[in-house]
Amino acid sequence: MADDHAHIRARIRQALEEGNCEVCAEGASAPEAVRLALEHRPDVVLLDIHMPGSGIQAAVQISRALPQTAIVMLTQSKEDDDLFDSLRAGASGYLLKDTDPANLPGALRGVLAGEAAMPAGLVARVLEEFRAPSRRRFVRRSAAASKLSAREWEVMELLAQGLSTEDVAGRLFLSPSTVRVHVSTVLRKLRVKDRASAFRLLSEE
Repeated sequence: MADDHAHIRARIRQALEEGNCEVCAEGASAPEAVRLALEHRPDVVLLDIHMPGSGIQAAVQISRALPQTAIVMLTQSKEDDDLFDSLRAGASGYLLKDTDPANLPGALRGVLAGEAAMPAGLVARVLEEFRAPSRRRFVRRSAAASKLSAREWEVMELLAQGLSTEDVAGRLFLSPSTVRVHVSTVLRKLRVKDRASAFRLLSEE
């Protein structure tokens, strides 16, 4: 497992060991997580997202090098960008840090059995995301579209095609943080809470 907060690692380790799981290594950064995963080849890697080096980038590297290793993100973030970018990076689970630690061993065993570890509220957002994107065409003359700048439209259209935040940034020669700012601005303009809701509005006449 990898998290840059030692007290969180200690709490997680205790919960996992009490649940008869073996913690083979701990790291505090994404590069360290990748190195330890390659060294120990664990059944599951548990990653924080916002640790030095980016947990999502660690997930990408680990999933490519160790396709048999399951990846689960453990984070405080409920942001759509973090959720969907984690899944695209190869994560099989996305758990929040307010999850009861006693439930972690069961959740990780579920992932190894082919289940997706994710709070019910986030599952609903994932379903909305995959219902909304490519099967719908955005309507440029819709009332919602008229509220967006040309750049905001481009960002949302590419995200709706299934591109990650990093992919959109590369395509438009922007930084990932700038893409996130554009998405936040769109959500505010459309008065919605998530990207799936924005996709729906932008595809309505």
